[in-house]
Amino acid sequence: MAAVKASIFGAAGFIGRHLVEHLQREGWDVRGFGRGDDSWRGDDLGHVFYCAGLTADFRRRPFDAIVAHVSYAVELLSQARFDSFLYTSSTRVYAGANQATETARLSVDPNDPSDLYNLSKLTGEAACLAQPNPAVRIARLSNVFGHDPQSDNFLNAVLREAARDGRVVMRTGPGSAKDFIAVEAVCSALAAIAVRGTERLYNVAAGRNTTNAELAAALAAHGTPVTYAPGAPTTDFPVIDIARLRGLGVAAGRSVTEALPGLLEQMRSAL
Repeated sequence: MAAVKASIFGAAGFIGRHLVEHLQREGWDVRGFGRGDDSWRGDDLGHVFYCAGLTADFRRRPFDAIVAHVSYAVELLSQARFDSFLYTSSTRVYAGANQATETARLSVDPNDPSDLYNLSKLTGEAACLAQPNPAVRIARLSNVFGHDPQSDNFLNAVLREAARDGRVVMRTGPGSAKDFIAVEAVCSALAAIAVRGTERLYNVAAGRNTTNAELAAALAAHGTPVTYAPGAPTTDFPVIDIARLRGLGVAAGRSVTEALPGLLEQMRSAL
């Protein structure tokens, strides 16, 4: 029997390269595409995983973020041949919402520069949902963790400071909380959604928040003291509903506090 075909856009990124490796281990026929690679034209792409995008750079490169999150996705949706199309969005779109379910009404402010990311992701989502094809789906990813030493996201900044200085000063308070999910669990979830998904939109998350205090305790248990900057604000996030993901039988994977010692050692080796 022929291997299942996958085409991954954004294959050089953190999630994209892990997804390439995961699917290859599972026996898929995988092809990766980077920025500016138009060799997909005219081919049957099989299951498309759209992982292209910007995260920390979106404020400095707003037009590139819009191209990555909207324009290139629309080009593929309108011109490519595929069995399914899975657009990776973000649970950041729930910022300011009372609940984090796939059907929640969302709030954004175009006057707020930090909302450009959410607006561009939601526009990409809208383009997907405008397609009548039920195999065009969206995965809203939570805070994905794994060894990613070049990233400037919150957890990697904490790990880099811990590895470099032997201590951490957090800029948000101990009660601040986020949902963290391991990249390995994300890859399993994306594959399951592509092949077995029945909904148009899925949250891909752990389904529980981890506080800064919990992260601090895990770091302190391994010799890294944590303090908080004076006046550090508390930023909380609604607990993300993962009932749809559980319906596909996807496990949440290891917790961030369990993974923290290993991630710290990897960061020390990378510096």
